[in-house]
Parts: sequence; C-alpha cells; structure tokens
Amino acid sequence: MEERLPVQEEQEIDLIELAGKVWKRRKFVFKAAGLGVIIGLIVAFSIPKEYVTGVKLSPENTEVSKTGQLGGLAAMAGINLGGAVGPDALVPDIYPDIVSSTPFLLELINIPVESADGKKKMSFYEYMDEYQRKAWWGYIISAPFKLIEWVVNLFKEEKIEDTTVDPFHLTKDQEAFIKGIEEKIVVSVDKKSGVITSSVTMQDPLISATVMNVVLENLQNYITDYRTRKAKHDLAFSEKLFKEAKEAYFVAQKAYAKYVDENHNVISARFKTEEERLRNEMTLAYGVYNQMAQQLEMDKIKVQKVTPVYTVIEPAKVAIKATKPNKPMILIGFVFLSIVISVGYILFGETLLNELKNIKNK
Repeated sequence: MEERLPVQEEQEIDLIELAGKVWKRRKFVFKAAGLGVIIGLIVAFSIPKEYVTGVKLSPENTEVSKTGQLGGLAAMAGINLGGAVGPDALVPDIYPDIVSSTPFLLELINIPVESADGKKKMSFYEYMDEYQRKAWWGYIISAPFKLIEWVVNLFKEEKIEDTTVDPFHLTKDQEAFIKGIEEKIVVSVDKKSGVITSSVTMQDPLISATVMNVVLENLQNYITDYRTRKAKHDLAFSEKLFKEAKEAYFVAQKAYAKYVDENHNVISARFKTEEERLRNEMTLAYGVYNQMAQQLEMDKIKVQKVTPVYTVIEPAKVAIKATKPNKPMILIGFVFLSIVISVGYILFGETLLNELKNIKNK
C-alpha cells in the first residue's frame, strides 16, 4: 500500500510549489508592480489637493446637574447623563445635526471668501459653484451628462435666476451647494469631556480657515440663542411689566400730590378719607413698582448666568500642507493591488485560461 503523506506535509509541499511558481515569474510580478507605481502616481497627482482646518471648542455647562456628585462620577466612567440637566440645556449630541441642517448651511452662502493667492475674491457660493476642481476622469464621466443638460436647456425658456434663499423651497443650485458642503463640514462631540471638535475641508487653505471661523461663530450663536431664549423672553416680559408699573406709580403719585396741594387747608372727614385712599393707591403702586424692579434685575442676572462662555482650545489656522490626497498610501495601495492581481494571475489565471482554451479546442 502507498504511504499517504500527512496533511500538514502535503500543504507545505503545495505552498512551496506555489511559491516556486511565483518566483519563476518574478519578472512578471516586478513589471506589474512597476505598472502599479505608474498608475498610482497618475492617480495621486490627478486628485486635487484639499486642506483641512480643525478647531476644538469647550462650551461652559450653564446648567447645574441635578444628580450632583453622581453626575461627576458618571462622567468619569464615560456615562452621559444627558437627561439629568435642566430643561434649557441643549444636548451636545445634536450639535452635528445642527451644523448639517439646511438652514445652518444656507447661512454660509453669502459669506465673503478670498483665495490664498489673493486672486479670487467672491462669495462662498460662487467659489463652490465655479472653482471646484476634479480629477480628469471626473470630467470625462460627467461630460455626457453636461452635454445632455446643455441640449435640454436649448429648448427651455430662459428664466431669471432667483437669488433669494428660501429653506422651504430651494433652487437646483442651492440644493447642489448644500450637498457640496455637507460632507466637507464635520462636527463631533466627546461625550466624556464635552469638547466640540469641528473641521472644514476645502481646496484652498485660506477659504477653509475662513469658513471654519464662520461655522464656529454661527454654532456658538445658535447654542447661546437656544440656552438664553427663555431667559430673554422672561426678561422682555419683566421689562414690559416694569414699565407699566412705573407709569402707574408715577400717575398715582401725581394724583396724590395734586389732591393734597389743592386741599391742604381743608379740614373734613371726606378729605381725609380721599387722601388716605390716594395714599394707599400710591403705596400699592410703589410696592408693585419696587417688586417689578427687583424681578427685572433678577431676570437680567439670569440671562447673564445662562449665557455660555466658550473656551477655544484649538483655534482655526491656515493649513500649510495639504491633508488630501494621501499620495504615499495611494501609491502603496496600487502597488499592493498590482502585486496581488499578478500573483493571482500566475497561480490561478493562467490555469483557468488554459482550461478554457482546451475546452474551446475540443
């Protein structure tokens, strides 16, 4: 009987045989790797450069946690007790949704931007519409669609472009603008520390930093407006009541003074009764006036108290080097892919092709 080799030895023999087969065709593999280098370089240098501007912001927590020390311990353990804060608190988890919302992004349309070389000064909308570069294959792919659109527009009546911005009814260009910048503005929140990290990716470093500053300012204003909205509403109501109470007090004071001046020589029970009534009305009006003055000051303090203070940990700055594309990684990826394809062809492709030829010849 024939002695069967152990399975492990058979596998080792197979691996050695496969490795030898690849080694014999190593020139083919090297040529494929060289081709991968060429393709990788073409792709890497065809993709437009992009610059990333990042910031880190820490907003002050203006609401006192109802859980006290338990909330602090939970934060140390990485547990977010978002529901434990007061009703006016804005949950940090929705900051990314705020920044990616249509009304927030539409506020960026008309901000003025300038290119790093100083040659282009325009609105951000014009920059995104006219000065976005693509890789050469992007123009080839989009050429048929552009041609079809051009032909269709020939048979359409020319319409006056609507420059107004209505979030409820966006134009085609405004919709394209939203989609173009939605993925270029990224916001994330660290649930443990509450630090907001935001980044803007653009093809111009100065424009990237400019847009980042506007996004940061608008986000701060949004958070501040949200947290102070109720307090400001209460303050406006207190100011209205204070003004009414002040006018009522002054009217009662004048009425009392006038009555006393006109009847200072009169001695009668009716005079005393009327004088006492007017004095009581003046005292009551003064009490309301004084109370509303105190309430007004308290509401002013409340507005100041709930207004968050922001600490910019990492400010926006103009990037010196492009972050994208990562040319070394692209080059390594194409070289690796070419080697894998060439080795796969040597081990399996040639055998498969030979079998197909034999079948065809038969």
